[in-house]
Amino acid sequence: MNSAVPWALSHTQVAIEVVATLSFALSGVIEGARKKLDAVGICVVAGLAAFGGGTVRDVLLDRRPIFWMQHAIWVWVLLALCIGAMVFMRARHLEPTERAMQWPDALGLGLFTAGGAQIALDAQMPAIIAVILGMVTAVFGGVLRDIVCNEIPRVFSDHRPYAICAFVGGWTLVGLQGLALPPWLTLLGAAAVATLLRAAALVWDWRLPRWQAGSGP
Repeated sequence: MNSAVPWALSHTQVAIEVVATLSFALSGVIEGARKKLDAVGICVVAGLAAFGGGTVRDVLLDRRPIFWMQHAIWVWVLLALCIGAMVFMRARHLEPTERAMQWPDALGLGLFTAGGAQIALDAQMPAIIAVILGMVTAVFGGVLRDIVCNEIPRVFSDHRPYAICAFVGGWTLVGLQGLALPPWLTLLGAAAVATLLRAAALVWDWRLPRWQAGSGP
């Protein structure tokens, strides 16, 4: 793929990328604080959560420059968010919990699913590849966040639907585009489906079957 291709995003896509990046960054701040990391560690975890999935997507698509390098202001916004969130939590004596981390994570999951899948479709990828790249964009930042925090990534271990929510959201985007709906509506619709599915899984504690080696039929 020609790395010189201009990668222009619509206003809706830019808004989705910004809100998704901040949502995952906030989840990283909360998780880093929950693990009692120092300020540098919290900023690193927030950066991995916010930029990890999009970076992998851009590398796989040979998309240059990588999105957060092209828009360096996002790095400054990330640092400001980290500092502001740490000061706020300390001033209010808030105790970071896993539950608190999961809500911005769910919002970022839906938004990154829609944005990542749309970018792949714009790059003329087949529908199944676009859906997979939407999943990668949505999931991989959380995987890096959890690994650095010495956790088995929740996408693999907490047994609540996570990647499946992104998979359904990606196909929702493809299906809505097939109906020739306005692009902003297809993006928001796909993001809403993935986010609401994840939120429902958290609220009602939906669980996927757990592997049990050696168990009977």
